Amino acid sequence: MLNEQPDPSYYKWGLFYFNRNDKRIFPPKRNPSMGWTINFANPYSVIALLVLLGAVFALTRWLSKY
Repeated sequence: MLNEQPDPSYYKWGLFYFNRNDKRIFPPKRNPSMGWTINFANPYSVIALLVLLGAVFALTRWLSKY
C-alpha cells in the first residue's frame, strides 16, 4: 500500500484526499517526493491539522512579542 499510485477518485476537487478505507493520518501525496497530504476522511487527521495550525499560530504570536 505504501508505493501504490492513489486512485484519483479519492481526491475531492482534485485537491483534498478523502478515503475512508485508508487509516493513515498523513498518506503520501500523488507524487511521493512532494511529501504528505492529509486524509480528510480520518477524524484524527483533521484534529492533527488543527493542532498543528494552532501551534504555528501560537508560536508566531509568541515570537512577535520579541
